[in-house]
Amino acid sequence: MTNPDPVGDRPAETEGWLRCVRFIVQNRLVIGWRPALIALSESDASDIIENQTEMAWVGVRGRGRGGSLFVVGSVMSLKVEVWSDVVCPWCYIGKRRFEAALARFAHHGEVELVWRSFELDVSAPPSGAEQGTYAQRLATKYRCSVVEAKVMIDNMTATAAEEGLDFRFDLARPGNTFDAHRLLHLALEHGQQDELKERLDRATFTEGSPVSDHSALRALSTQVGLPEAEVDAVLTSNRYSDAVRADEAQARAYGVSGVPFFVIDGRYGISGAQPADAVLQTLDKAWSERSPLTLVTQDGYAPSCEGDSCAV
Repeated sequence: MTNPDPVGDRPAETEGWLRCVRFIVQNRLVIGWRPALIALSESDASDIIENQTEMAWVGVRGRGRGGSLFVVGSVMSLKVEVWSDVVCPWCYIGKRRFEAALARFAHHGEVELVWRSFELDVSAPPSGAEQGTYAQRLATKYRCSVVEAKVMIDNMTATAAEEGLDFRFDLARPGNTFDAHRLLHLALEHGQQDELKERLDRATFTEGSPVSDHSALRALSTQVGLPEAEVDAVLTSNRYSDAVRADEAQARAYGVSGVPFFVIDGRYGISGAQPADAVLQTLDKAWSERSPLTLVTQDGYAPSCEGDSCAV
């Protein structure tokens, strides 16, 4: 399919269009419109959708006082949602096993990964509260002796090492994870959620970072590139609280009682840190049953409205 003739030189709002295309790709939308006179080159579109979806072509054509952004071709992607907590050791192990499976998945570039919120203990105190050693907390939780709890910790540490992880339970400073989950929603908006999830997990299980401390959370968030002002705005408000609760409500609707829990394409559930082979098998099955959405248009344009303005 050939690229249409451009409508003059690209104006400064090109970056806004790029963000619009990125939003469409990430949310698996296939058609939209905004008032503008602008043309995106095929290379612009390719840069945005590389490793994201399969599309024949993306472009923008100006017409009269408005313009249309349109996608023609087949769109195919696979959404994977993972319910997880940043104080859950099996979640970190499960993340590594999922990554190992994803690396072997033939269509890994078409996978959209979203980390969903799940609090193992919604009433957990702040990280600075006196909670005893990790072994003592584990013994209390499972009603076993401290010696037995230490054996459990040793076994977990060995399992983590097999996945290349260095667990230091002797440094662990657990606490309430609600604010960490809110920041993960901020990171999702910025396209940096997986980076923040990895940084939080490593800080919790390897570095002994206090999981609920705002100073620590601010430092970790900015390290992965989140704007400090926006991080502070989240930590000093209730922003994304509803998003966290919505994730947890969806988990309850799915019947999720433990994490990690993977939902692939909204149809397949994987409970626990399953081996990479099992995850890969499910990814392959889900992909084989996908049907691409094909959009057919005459010239990519149709009248539409946006907000309180309409093309006339």
